[in-house]
Amino acid sequence: MPRSLKLVLYLLSFLYLLSLPAHAQNRPLRTADAEIVPPGTMRAQVGFDFLQDVDFPLSGLSGDLTSVAVINIRSGVGKIIEIQMYGAAQQFLDIKKQGASFVPLNLTGTRSTRDTGDFTFAAKVRILAEAARRPALAIRFGYQMPNSNQSRGIGTNTTNIFTELIVQKHFGRLNVFGNVGLIILTAPNALYTQNDILSYGAAFTYPLHQRVNLVGEVAGRHSTRTINVDLVGTESRSQARLGLQIFAGGFWWDFAGIAGLTSRDPRSGFTFGISRDIRLFDSSRF
Repeated sequence: MPRSLKLVLYLLSFLYLLSLPAHAQNRPLRTADAEIVPPGTMRAQVGFDFLQDVDFPLSGLSGDLTSVAVINIRSGVGKIIEIQMYGAAQQFLDIKKQGASFVPLNLTGTRSTRDTGDFTFAAKVRILAEAARRPALAIRFGYQMPNSNQSRGIGTNTTNIFTELIVQKHFGRLNVFGNVGLIILTAPNALYTQNDILSYGAAFTYPLHQRVNLVGEVAGRHSTRTINVDLVGTESRSQARLGLQIFAGGFWWDFAGIAGLTSRDPRSGFTFGISRDIRLFDSSRF
């Protein structure tokens, strides 16, 4: 079979899968919830991010960052277990300032650069389901792969691991969830060095209408150590997001405004995307 025909068939098959019914989604939030995607289901999410005035201390670059095809795949493999994969397929930086760099640079343009984002693989395990007087509890752990090229000036090209505890509780229609954990970041500017930092997130969703949810969060990471030359690239980061999830045309559409809460984070920005649940197989047969 010709390769072009195979690509068309794959595309048509994918579009057919996207026509299946959808459930509530997490985008545009980054804070993890304690809910597990139903077994045999894949939750496919893709988005677009634009951030103004982002600093990259390792390369000394600063500018506007555009992330294209921000992918998040969540798959239920059991009643209490979920596998996740997420990252940005491509990132573009419009350089506004260029200071001293700690690594040799090989930018793709005179006043711009682009690179693949670092992808993360994770697993989430629900420990307790939510009850009338008890919140849901889950743990999530995973690692971030070094897909980026530090010479492009955006990523750090390091392998990082993390674990976190997730708590979730409904108060009437208000859904509140949060997490706290530990991230072990490899220091990109020093051999045999790492920075163990605190991760956190607090988020909510509230239905304004049967097809519209108001969502918001504050999420980030905090370094308890003073950032020196060895630890550059492992700084504290934090963002606030406020937006909407809208169900229309068989998809969940989302949009959120973004505000950075540290000097290294974006001054402002926005994100939007779409989500869909895809039924891969009938788990009751296994």
